[in-house]
Amino acid sequence: MSQHPNGFSEFIRSRHSARAFLPDPIPAEVIEQVLIDAQSAPSNSNTQPWNVHLVGGTALQDLSAALIAEFDKSGINPDFTIDYGQGVHPQRSQALAAKMYGLLGIAREDKEARTEFVRENLRFFGAPHTALLFIPPMGDRIRAAFDQGTYAENFLLSLEAHGYHGVPQGMISPLAPTVREFLGVDEEHKLVTALTFGIADESSPVFNTSPGRAPLSETVTAHGIEGLKLD
Repeated sequence: MSQHPNGFSEFIRSRHSARAFLPDPIPAEVIEQVLIDAQSAPSNSNTQPWNVHLVGGTALQDLSAALIAEFDKSGINPDFTIDYGQGVHPQRSQALAAKMYGLLGIAREDKEARTEFVRENLRFFGAPHTALLFIPPMGDRIRAAFDQGTYAENFLLSLEAHGYHGVPQGMISPLAPTVREFLGVDEEHKLVTALTFGIADESSPVFNTSPGRAPLSETVTAHGIEGLKLD
């Protein structure tokens, strides 16, 4: 057992979601290593239910244009609900949005500026690469969605270890039909998220936005464990 866990703790806490990127592509050999690292994620009964489509270059520019055109014409059409329910969960989302819009100088009542920020999502924040994660037909897909979460975390941490940045983009999945049509993906494969990645633009005001984390006492209930502090 390691007697020096602080290095890992500091590393995992250092990862954050960049929302602005430089156009420079990542070397193919680095992307390959990130994919190998992501592939080592655990999954239920080793089913490995991730169907990943990597997009970059002019293909990513064309996909972005298709997404923006569809968004401006018809709005969103998600595979899964994007309802955060009631109570603390939407409150956390709203707090992050307020922080980011404040850094960008976007007023709450400025609907066009907020819509333009959605379009910036659909431009993949200027990044050179994205990985689109689809779930194949598997029951109600709940277990597969959990497994995709472990894959995504491995992917993002591997990027961090190689000196790059990534951001999970939930805003891509609400336009799933457009993505599937563009990539030629079967309708039964449902889009969960996009993992967009590259070299972060550290000059962006939202480069190092810290969303904050709830105290453990809000998210963890301990049973039969003495001396555990959840303050």
